Amino acid sequence: MSHPEPTVIGKISYTNSWPVFHNFHPSLLSFPAEMVSEVPAILNQGMARGSIHVGALSSFAYAAASDRLLLLPDLSVSADGPVQSILLFSRAPLAGIASGTIAVTNTSATSVNLLKILLEKAMGGQPEYISAAPDIDRMMEQADACLLIGDNAIRASWQDQGYTVTDLGELWKEWTGLGMTFAVWAVNREAAGMRPGAVAEIAEAFVESKRQGQRNLAPIIQEACTAVGGTAAYWDRYFHNLCYDFGERQQEGLNLYFRYAYELGLLPREVKIEIWSHNLLTRVKE
Repeated sequence: MSHPEPTVIGKISYTNSWPVFHNFHPSLLSFPAEMVSEVPAILNQGMARGSIHVGALSSFAYAAASDRLLLLPDLSVSADGPVQSILLFSRAPLAGIASGTIAVTNTSATSVNLLKILLEKAMGGQPEYISAAPDIDRMMEQADACLLIGDNAIRASWQDQGYTVTDLGELWKEWTGLGMTFAVWAVNREAAGMRPGAVAEIAEAFVESKRQGQRNLAPIIQEACTAVGGTAAYWDRYFHNLCYDFGERQQEGLNLYFRYAYELGLLPREVKIEIWSHNLLTRVKE
């Protein structure tokens, strides 16, 4: 299949998505394609605008642009409890800073809004949020707590600086009884209509890459040790702890997150998850 322009695929640069991307090679697709690797905030903008046709993005960004996006099936970055890379560092236990000043990472809205839901809806807090670059020392100079995500959170968790560390995935599980989906794979609706064959091939290639990655984590673990640091044992536990599927259980937790985000005014409208499939649009039951 030929297209006037290459199909652009978005790749989250964080290690948590590597098992899905490691064995995905755009050069093996039957049509011209290129992949861009960025932090979620940049990918989110590209997916919403349509300059990125298909790929990974943060869950909240999908919700904010759900009128323009469809989710790909069987793909996510989720955790049924502790996620180990969405961490709040605080000078006091959570109850003591729920109405304090909190510095939040400026790289992804999903985790920031999860924190707002947990502090404001679950704990009744009224904190002040300040946006900051993900640097724990600078963030804690101006706040009672700071939120870090991805590899920045992982590196900070290896340093014992005396802070109370709260895993937002664990806190969400304790409060709701459900897991949390932090990232999803989606396709721009216009691209899905204009390039259905390409989208189908990409979706299948991603699912196959996920299967291969989960079967053989060794090269991914080695890459993480080289790029980020830490031990092979740490990364083995980290990757095995995450879930890369998007079944009913993951959809249930994500639907609840979207509902709470709407109730808090973080989303302008209620979001109904819609999943792309071959020539069929499937609305997920809540």
